[in-house]
Order: sequence, then structure tokens, then C-alpha cells
Amino acid sequence: MNKPIKQLTLAALVASTLLAGCTENTSSQPEQTSKAQPEQVEKADAHELLVDRARLKIYHPVRLEADLSKLSENQKRMVSLLIDASIIMDDLFWKQAFYQDKNEFLSSIQDEDVRHFATINYGPWDRLNGDAPFLSGYKDKPAGAEFYPHDMKKEALETASIENAKGLYSIIRKDAEGNLKAIPYSEAYKAQLSKAAELLRHASELAENREFGNYLMMRAEALLSDDYQKSDMAWMDMKSNPVEVVIGPIETYEDQLFGYRAAFESYVLLKDMEWSEKLAKYAQFLPELQKGLPVAAEYKAEMPGSNADLNAYDVIYYAGHSNAGSKTIAINLPNDEQVQLEKGTRRLQLKNAMQAKFEHILQPIADELIAKEQREHVTFDAFFANTMFHEVAHGLGIKNTLTGSGTVRSALKEHASALEEGKADILGLYMVQSLLEKGEITEGTLEDYYVTFMAGIFRSVRFGASSAHGKANMIRFNVFAEMGAFEKDKDGMYSVNMEKMDEAVKALSETILTLQGDGDYEGVATLVEEKGVIKPQLAKDLAKLEKANIPVDIHFEQGKDVLGLE
Repeated sequence: MNKPIKQLTLAALVASTLLAGCTENTSSQPEQTSKAQPEQVEKADAHELLVDRARLKIYHPVRLEADLSKLSENQKRMVSLLIDASIIMDDLFWKQAFYQDKNEFLSSIQDEDVRHFATINYGPWDRLNGDAPFLSGYKDKPAGAEFYPHDMKKEALETASIENAKGLYSIIRKDAEGNLKAIPYSEAYKAQLSKAAELLRHASELAENREFGNYLMMRAEALLSDDYQKSDMAWMDMKSNPVEVVIGPIETYEDQLFGYRAAFESYVLLKDMEWSEKLAKYAQFLPELQKGLPVAAEYKAEMPGSNADLNAYDVIYYAGHSNAGSKTIAINLPNDEQVQLEKGTRRLQLKNAMQAKFEHILQPIADELIAKEQREHVTFDAFFANTMFHEVAHGLGIKNTLTGSGTVRSALKEHASALEEGKADILGLYMVQSLLEKGEITEGTLEDYYVTFMAGIFRSVRFGASSAHGKANMIRFNVFAEMGAFEKDKDGMYSVNMEKMDEAVKALSETILTLQGDGDYEGVATLVEEKGVIKPQLAKDLAKLEKANIPVDIHFEQGKDVLGLE
């Protein structure tokens, strides 16, 4: 199959440029998991800080308060139960992310600031610094976290004849003879998941929205059966519930060895009805926008569902993977490709978290790095829209490879997440431009969205090489730089070249969509390895932001006491 000319040209540009000069409470272990693996610990009780103390202050505190006065007493009790279930997800994520007991680890750290930093990172590795250890006594974080034995070679799983080797909801362990076996989450974490399911069932009895109560019951069953598809379908049918929870093993970013296994997380949310009404109209344009993608017809033959919805929420509790390191500001789910093709996806914009990042991080970055004459184009409306259309764009493109290699996610393995995030960012801009031209977006100008996007790259690239979003931003920054999409003046300030930005968006869109459709693992691996890097000049710019004491991200003061709940 012939690749598009632009894709080949850009791929060649990427290769030649880079080759020439060249990114919270159960404490027992899961019943079937192994104990801590001692070879990873050199001086577990030493806890010498390996980074400058200023590093401990990179997260700006945000208090997750909310007006619950419109909720009934039953709804308030329901929210309290959902938070309790979320705390269990948080504990389970600790087990997936770090081999030591959470409580023992944290209580062994005497310095309050260091302990707080370790809590944010769910272990001794700095998630926004390539997972480098920030405490002595720890080697590099295992790429497979706690999903696999630490001494397992990648090839061993690929050649093992075991059932569910690539399963989303199982862990891999060795039996008494040293053979690999897959243990379902429902078995490995049975006690914790049984308690969480019980809490969800009690919450469902208090739900005043029938669809939401039904979803909670089905999600409780899923936690005990590892079959989440039915509850994902039910989740897609919810439209009018004022309280929302996203809970379970969902994203696969923590599995950096293969990208196969899902990590536990939870969000408890309140729907912003006014903002949600503004967003409702955009999902209907997905089929039309799919047809217009800048790529050959076969790479856009799948048609996304048009009944997907867009809504705005205020988050009142984060747990597990969603709370580790950088905080999510928008959600696009479910990830199940069959559900996506049948019903589309739901996009949840987390407005309060987004506003906090805009005020405390994005605006200060713009003041430091965006040319004065373009700074007025950095707006919250554009930041909100860019983030929203990023999530919508996950529904565009292709979910199954054209080469018979299965889903894009399985074919691209550990690189799937980084490329998918890059696709969503780029196609989000394509959607903004298309809807502005159609007159469907009436707020702001294309320059607002492009310049705000540019400032957003500097924000996200600071998440580091261990983040799929960080890698995606590094790739895009380097490609855009080579294509002249932005320019840097003698004072070190950046400005967007509107014409070349448009060309870069189209070219990179075509490249990513083609790589996904072809299931080209080697091509994506090369792109990530060579392009997902921070070059010296960008490193200087990021150092400028650090010197200005601009936070890298936010962390939350949250819980039932903050909300005034019992």
C-alpha cells in the first residue's frame, strides 16, 4: 500500500534531521501477587533526597471545594459512598505502581515535604522527570510497574503460551516452577474489589437517576467479573445525572512495557449544566469531520458514532492513576473499540481543574515565552476548546489496523498511547479550524486557538518523557519547529506563523493517521525515540520557566472533610 507523499516527506524530514543532529487504604499485598522484590532496593531506609528541594514545590495546591446545596440528602450520602469506593481504587493503584507497602513506605519518610511529594508520585519516582528516582535506595522504575515480574524479559511474555497474556484486567506472575501465568484482577485484588462493589451497590440504592443507579450496579458486577463492556455500554446511555463517577481499571499508561494493562482510578464529578448545554452540539459533526480528515480514504473508512456527548463537570475527588503526577483535565471514554464504534464516546471536560491550570500555569508561561503582540490570544475559552476537541478527536481516525494486525492499540503496544495523544492534539486543531470555517464555533479567532495551543505545548512538555502526553508534545514541538510553524525572536519569545502552522497540522495529521492505520510499530518506535526528546534550546526555555517558579502542575486538597460530607 502506497503511503501519502506528505507522510513520506515528513518521515524523511524527521529521520534526516534527527540522525544529523540529533522528551491513598488497604495495606496488604494482593492475594496472588509477589512480595516486594528486594533486588530493587539498595538502601530502603536511607531516604536521601536526590533532587533540589525546590523540586518538591512544582505542584500548586488546589482545594477541591464544591457547592453541594442543590443535592438532596440521599445524593450527598451517595457522593460520600462514591468517595469511599474511590479511596479503594487509590490503594489498588499504589499496589500496581510500587512494590513496597504504601503505609510503611510513607511512614518511613520523616521529612513532611518529601513525604508529600512521594504521595503525589505514588512512590519514589518523579513522574514529571522521566520517572527518575528522587530518593536514594531505589533503582529505575520497572517499565512494567507491578503488572509483571521485574525480571521478566519482554520476549518471554510475547512467546509464552498463556491465556490472557495481553489482557487489560490481569497481572502476570510466575508459578512455583517459574512459568508465567495471568491472574485476573478480580482474583488478585478480590478483597478490595468486593468492598468497592459493595459500596457501589449501596450508592446505587441512593441514586435518584435510574440510568446512573443501573450503571453503578453494573460497574459493581464488573469489578468482580473483569467484564467491563456491559457497564461501558450503560455508561454511554447516561445523559441527565447531576453526579458522575468514572471508576475502575481504565487507562494503560502505567504499563510502559507493553501498554496492555489498565490501572485503577476514579473521578467523582458534578455536572455543570450551563456549560454542558454549550457543548452539546459538537458531537453531531464527527462523521462529517471524519470524512474530511487529511489522509487517504482507507485510513478514515471507519465511521465514529455521532451520538457521543460533550459535557462539563467540576471534579470533587480524584483517585489512583488520575491523581498520580500530572492531573487530568478532560476525559474521553470508554476505551473499548467496540463500544466506540457502536455508541461513540463521552467527553468530560473538568472545568475547575482546567481553570486552575490556566490561571496558575498557562498564563504565567505565556508571559515568559509568548511574544507580547500575540499574548492576548492566550485565552481560557481557547484553552477549554482545545482541550475539549482533543478529547473529541480521539473518536476520529482508525481503531483497527488495515494490515490485519488487530487494533491499533495492540499493534503499537507501548507506543500506542503517545501516538494516540499526539493524534488527538493535532486533529483537535483540525476540528477547531473546520468548525470555525463552518461558523459553528463563534468564540474567538483561529489565532486564539493556535497561540493558546502553542503555549499549551510548553505546559505539557514539562510532564517529561515518562508521560504519553509529554512524549506527544515533544514530537509535535520538534516537527513544528522544523516546519516553521512557530518562530523565536532575539528576545527568546515565540510567535505562531499562521500559514505554516496550518501546513504542519495537516502534514502531521496525515503521518500519525497513516502510522496508526498501518499498525507500524517500528515506524512509531523510531518517531518516539528520535522525536520524543527535549533538545538543548527547549531545555533552556523550560529552565526559564523553572527559574520563574511557575508550577509544573497542580495537586489537590480533597476529600469528604473538604466538601463538608460525613
